[in-house]
Amino acid sequence: MPITLLWAVDVYGRVYSLSTASGRWERVTDRLLELKRVTAGKGRSWGIGCDHHVYLNLLPSETSIRFREETYENQRWNPVDGFTDVLLPTDRWPWSDVTGMTSQPLHSFQLPALSWEWEGDWYVDQSCGGEPSQTGGWEYAVDFPANFSPDKKWNSCVRRRRWIRYRRYTAQGTWAKIPLDQPKRPPLPLCDISCGGWEMSDQSGRYPYLWAVSQQGQVWFREGIHPRVPEGSSWEEVEVPKEAAQISAGPGDLLWAMLWDGNLMVRTGLSLDCPTGTSWVEVDSPGKEVEALHVSVGASVVWVVTKDYKVWFRRGVNSHNPCGSGWISIGGEMMMVDVGLNDQVWAVGEDRGLYFRMGVTPAEPSGNGWIPITAQWGTTKELAPPRDDCEFGGHLTEASQGSVLSCTDSDSDLGPTDPPANTSTPALEAVDPSAAETPIPPLTAEGTSLPPQGDTPKPFIPTSDSFITSLVSDREKTSTPQPPAPEAPQEEHRDPSPAPILPAPKAAGPEVPWSNVDLEGVEAARSARAEGPSLCEGAAATYPMGLEPPQGVGEEDSPVWAWISGGSCDVDANSQISWLSPTGPLTSSLSLTPVQSAAWSEQQQEEPREEIVKKPLERSNSVWVRKGALRWWRDWKPQRWVDVGVALEQSTMSGGRKDSIFFIYYTQYDEKKYLHVLINEVTALVPVLRDCHYAFAVYTAQRTRQRWPLILAAQTEIDMKEWLSLLCECCCECRGISGPPSRQALWSTTSKGDVMVHEPSYSLEAPAHALSCDLMFWRQVPGHLRCVESNSLGLVWGVGWDGTAWVYSGRYGQQPTPGDAVQVHTQTDVRNIHVYENQRWNPMTGYTDKGLPTDRPMWSDESGLKECTKGNTHPPSPQWSWVTEWVVDYKVPGGTDKEGWQYAADFPVTFHGHKTIKDFVRRRRWTRKCNITLRGPWQQVPPIHLSDISVMPCLAQSRMEQVPVWALSDKGDVLCRLGVCPQNPAGSSWLHVGTDQPFKSISIGGANQVWAIAKDGAVFYRGSVSPQNPAGECWYHIPSPLRQTLRQLSVGRTSVFAVDENSNLWYRQGLTPSYPQGSAWELISNNVTKVSVGPLDQLWIIADGVPGFPGETTGSVCHRLGLGPMQPKGQSWDYGLGGGWEHISVRGNSTEAPRHPQPAPAGTPRSPVTPRPQTQVNGNAVGV
Repeated sequence: MPITLLWAVDVYGRVYSLSTASGRWERVTDRLLELKRVTAGKGRSWGIGCDHHVYLNLLPSETSIRFREETYENQRWNPVDGFTDVLLPTDRWPWSDVTGMTSQPLHSFQLPALSWEWEGDWYVDQSCGGEPSQTGGWEYAVDFPANFSPDKKWNSCVRRRRWIRYRRYTAQGTWAKIPLDQPKRPPLPLCDISCGGWEMSDQSGRYPYLWAVSQQGQVWFREGIHPRVPEGSSWEEVEVPKEAAQISAGPGDLLWAMLWDGNLMVRTGLSLDCPTGTSWVEVDSPGKEVEALHVSVGASVVWVVTKDYKVWFRRGVNSHNPCGSGWISIGGEMMMVDVGLNDQVWAVGEDRGLYFRMGVTPAEPSGNGWIPITAQWGTTKELAPPRDDCEFGGHLTEASQGSVLSCTDSDSDLGPTDPPANTSTPALEAVDPSAAETPIPPLTAEGTSLPPQGDTPKPFIPTSDSFITSLVSDREKTSTPQPPAPEAPQEEHRDPSPAPILPAPKAAGPEVPWSNVDLEGVEAARSARAEGPSLCEGAAATYPMGLEPPQGVGEEDSPVWAWISGGSCDVDANSQISWLSPTGPLTSSLSLTPVQSAAWSEQQQEEPREEIVKKPLERSNSVWVRKGALRWWRDWKPQRWVDVGVALEQSTMSGGRKDSIFFIYYTQYDEKKYLHVLINEVTALVPVLRDCHYAFAVYTAQRTRQRWPLILAAQTEIDMKEWLSLLCECCCECRGISGPPSRQALWSTTSKGDVMVHEPSYSLEAPAHALSCDLMFWRQVPGHLRCVESNSLGLVWGVGWDGTAWVYSGRYGQQPTPGDAVQVHTQTDVRNIHVYENQRWNPMTGYTDKGLPTDRPMWSDESGLKECTKGNTHPPSPQWSWVTEWVVDYKVPGGTDKEGWQYAADFPVTFHGHKTIKDFVRRRRWTRKCNITLRGPWQQVPPIHLSDISVMPCLAQSRMEQVPVWALSDKGDVLCRLGVCPQNPAGSSWLHVGTDQPFKSISIGGANQVWAIAKDGAVFYRGSVSPQNPAGECWYHIPSPLRQTLRQLSVGRTSVFAVDENSNLWYRQGLTPSYPQGSAWELISNNVTKVSVGPLDQLWIIADGVPGFPGETTGSVCHRLGLGPMQPKGQSWDYGLGGGWEHISVRGNSTEAPRHPQPAPAGTPRSPVTPRPQTQVNGNAVGV
């Protein structure tokens, strides 16, 4: 690890450095150097002196800094004297630059500052165009300007040669004054300075940029900073809409400025091509009533201190989003903060101590606590005489009374009067180098210093020149009073004794040195430290965290800090630095003010241990960030995959509440842009199939209504699972959801086989003001199923695509304990993928793959709308793998011939398995199997493969010894599962129920009502089913709707709904306990794929499509609104999450909301179609 420096300035302008390899502060050897501000960058530091000049300190390097000065000697030929320096009036200067426009005689070159020296004298460059020349360096041409060459020709009338001289920078390792701009107008006196930009996002390794703010609020940019010109060339003013007070530049392309009114401004458009940016954007201060005091910027973080000394962190800051997204309060009370290398944070506390933010990492940029910088200072251990005659006074805040500003270790003595010697040399602009050896003037009892004998007294600079003083001076008006430190138990409260007033210094005179803060508070703080508890009996003294009170009263005072800069200190959260080691009982997880620190120490000494535990200290807010790279499907034209950067930012408040934002950063037409999604607005995270990518969709309520999900893809399956798990965990934390699904959860599956659940609330089925479907939050449960059914007792059964039965083996409503954990099993599933080969007949060649222009593709899916060949057809997702090759499928509905062909008159009509004279088209289905293996909380129920499953719905308070479970095998046999109960959800055995034909759908509702649909569309009702007779006695045939074939049904508590082959939804009328078969079918709606009826007769469907969105993928969750005892059919549809949903089960949700009278719905109902008033009584249509 290289040795780097931390810079700090005390209230008298004295500059100190602290090396990462040592544990002691060292003052610069130039005792006349007094700086207001220091800003450090990589390899260099800048400062503003009390004389308003800018100083530069370059770290020593093995490579010297050399600059080449060059000028050209120009001559013209004449017949009398040959080549001479007598030129024509229209010619260039005899000595000029390469263009000839500027006169540059040799004597005009001067050193820009005393920090440079000449390496030698001028000499002629003997090379021409980079190649050695025998002409003495001369280049010839016909005239000025023209192309010069080393060859002299008969028409060469002019010539030139280049003179070179080098100068070397000699001020490395010292503070050198930057000369004023000549002839340009220099900036007005500066009050702040900041360097950055050495790690531009589009190119790293550049030298830094320098920004400054004048006392009149102007912003200046230093031009010409170059590896060979470290101090730059000139200042350029950057227009600002308001007067700026302070500025901070990050190592990248972030630049923030603070205004005099306390608000903040952000500079946008910073780049290598435009280093000064394009425009300003104003950002409000973190506090509504408290103005900002200081701002500091890092690579991707922004920290702010307000005038009440509260620390704030800006969320969502990035080069794509330089303004960020919001503020979060951070613990601690600081005067200023500085963001250094690796986004590490340094601060000057309200007690004038130096602090470091622990735990700052790229994943947790806000850190987790403040610790003091415990470095020593000085080289000897002499004690200063006690100040018995010193008076103390002035108005002190509670945080400064009794403060100890020492930066030494708790068991060490304070340093000497003389500062340590430093290897660095004095600044080159010093008047008398011998003054560097002059010791620091000693302090008098009045807090002033005596000038050295023989030196000219320095003029006093008022404290109002300091920016810090001007902001601190109104502390009483803007800051909020800090609550007093807690006292020890059984101790009476005493008011602090009034402190005498400290005599104010004179307005001018040699006794008072320059200072950049109010010396009244400094001397009062030192006096309070010397007197200790005698000043304020009963008030808790405060110390920097991790330090003990000083052992002696007459020790030498340590520096009272005013500024710190860590831009050149290369440390991180894992660095082992001696002066950054946390000491004492205060851990890094606590962010405390100095008053809290002292109160904690006092409590530890005077209170029992168990009493301390009952009074926990306030934890700090924190920010956690996870960054990565994904691909984003850009859904505007031209639609394509775009590589983007993503960041998940989570903030944790002191109360434990968490808030997260998901950012997506992309570049369009060389312009940086971003999208953001609030995690508390995310409604679903669903894996999807997109171009064989490991892709997933992010849904919000707005994107659900627009049918415009955010599609992202990862490079590997592991990356996708990590991001899905991380995002889902943050979504659950924002909503307070933890553990496995509850017994009341809604279950659903996607067309990919992913299992999703939703935790219902009372408002979901409320008669009035029901929760909108697009606001429902769905989370994924590990597993892979085609359909899933549940009930309110916690029984969940599922069927895979290969017909395997599975039962959920997790717990409900609480986190599993170590002794009763969720059982995770290996789950496999097999799926058949189909493509269709289409042909058309013509009289010449018979059936061929040459179709008409209006025909479907000759290789397509079942609908014929999408071209699907064997080569471009892939498994549902990359997690699947092929297990067989493509083969002809002979098990197709409608039958096939011996080659697997089905025939029809045209596309699309009903196909049959034999050829007739009117059949002009034919097709055959090719199939291929793929499988998937994963782990989830599902236990296999062997050995029969199922095609449908149904669990009897009931209320949550129901008690049943056995829960009826009915199923259909893959051959259409009806089965009843015995022994199913919450303690044994898988049951014990299957009971076969006799039928005279195979079935395709079955459902059991309340009161053991069993309904089923045969494969020919006939509807049956099973009679006499009871707990004593679980299989019932006989089947009753129920007439189907006229000219319709039903395919799926669902039975609730008192209602039956069914879906036919044409996606129409039917309701069975007239169900009563005495006549459970009902009387007639009534058409409710069309556009329905699946239906599910819950224990409260709530109705949910999977809609085939969404009106107004023809491009939406089939399968959308839809809720029937307006259901009630007087409205069993409901009134309208509410569309929710959509696109690729396969199945839904609401049979476990028995959360019943209080019923209130519901007014008639206003406006147009959200219904897929207008309900048709048609009723069929036992197959006969009648008017209603």
